[in-house]
Amino acid sequence: TSILLFNLFLEVSAFHSLLIIKPGSFGDVIHALPCAAALKKFQPDLRITWLVDSRWQDLLTDSPVIDETIAFPRESFGSLPGAFRALPWARGLGTLRPDMALDLQGLLRSALMARFSRARHITGLADAREGAGLFYQTVTPVQPGEHAVRRYLRSIEALGFPRVDTPEFPLPTGTLPAALPTGRPFVLLHPYARGGGKSLTRKSIHAFCQALAPMTVVLAGRGTPGKSLPDNTVDLLNHTSIPELIGLIRAAAFVVSVDSGPMHIAAALHSRLLSIHTWSDPRLVGPFNEEASVWQGGEIRRQRFDKTALPPPRSPNDDDIAAMAQWVRERI
Repeated sequence: TSILLFNLFLEVSAFHSLLIIKPGSFGDVIHALPCAAALKKFQPDLRITWLVDSRWQDLLTDSPVIDETIAFPRESFGSLPGAFRALPWARGLGTLRPDMALDLQGLLRSALMARFSRARHITGLADAREGAGLFYQTVTPVQPGEHAVRRYLRSIEALGFPRVDTPEFPLPTGTLPAALPTGRPFVLLHPYARGGGKSLTRKSIHAFCQALAPMTVVLAGRGTPGKSLPDNTVDLLNHTSIPELIGLIRAAAFVVSVDSGPMHIAAALHSRLLSIHTWSDPRLVGPFNEEASVWQGGEIRRQRFDKTALPPPRSPNDDDIAAMAQWVRERI
């Protein structure tokens, strides 16, 4: 019923501007990109504004499908003085006045952002939390056990557009760090993630790099691998911007990454990817690329989205790291 009512709304009122509210996380912004790409494809004159965490804004820079980004400075709003700064910022959203606000974050604060934007119509996902759904005029149904990319794309169907069978990820071209040695193929290892228990240990990082010698292994991301890395390792941890990270992922002969935002960039750009999942379900949050590969529970396999039982979750041991390195070597 809500979808039918919304289709009626579209027939009565022109739909020229859209505010997408998806501040983060890093990987979630990438998952939501196909929504903007599809909308721009179906309605080229649609003006799309994206409200995004300022830390991830570079993911949308110069995007062919995003007309404007609004930075959400989340880190500056965390303290008590920050809370006082948040209210004037939120009130400033009132100048936007989009025809539609699409809340893909599904939290109370994102629903309030939609309300503050003075959108003519607010829609969100059925599994929104913290009472966010109370602010929606229409709700997009979701299906349990569905990958995040598909879950967000259901919003496109709810807006009255055709189903998107081949999602597009319009990411920036990226640049290569000046510290990267030129003329040599390299494996990119992204070993750290914010989620508890997802990161590789220092011992595993060292063992993986050593097992691939003499091939160059480039470390990227945020973390501290310890001292005395193998000679074939280029340590760029804590020294790459988002554009440089994208450039490295594009140029790598192969990418090995824990479950993290950069893994999703790799999956969007190519299939030369091994995604390491210690406990997260790759069918829901893994690489959205059936040509990419997944390590879980001691097994390496192609990504899949069926209901087949997964191996018991665990972190990789020494034998697993050696097997991963050999598997990658055979594919370069």
